[in-house]
Amino acid sequence: MGFMIYAFLMAIDSILAQIDAEIARLTHVRSLLASASAVSAKVTALKTTKAPAKAKAKAKGRKKRVLSADARKRIADAQRKRWAAQKSKAKKEA
Repeated sequence: MGFMIYAFLMAIDSILAQIDAEIARLTHVRSLLASASAVSAKVTALKTTKAPAKAKAKAKGRKKRVLSADARKRIADAQRKRWAAQKSKAKKEA
C-alpha cells in the first residue's frame, strides 16, 4: 500500500514538473511575441510616414505601358481560342 502512495506522489511530482516547464516555455514565447509586436508597430509607423521626394519622383516618371494594336489582336484571338476550347470541352462532357 505504501508503494502505491509513493508511486502516486511521484506521478503528481512529474505532472507538476511538466506543467512548470510548459508555463516557463509559454512565458518565454509570450515575451518574444510581445517584443515582436512592438517592432512590428515601429515598422508600421515608419511605413506610414512620408516617403522621400526622390522615391516619389522616380515613381512619377514612369511611362504607361501601351500594347500595339497587333499585340492586342493576338491576345484577343488567343483568348477566344481558349474560350472555344473550353466551350467544346463542356459540350462533350454534357
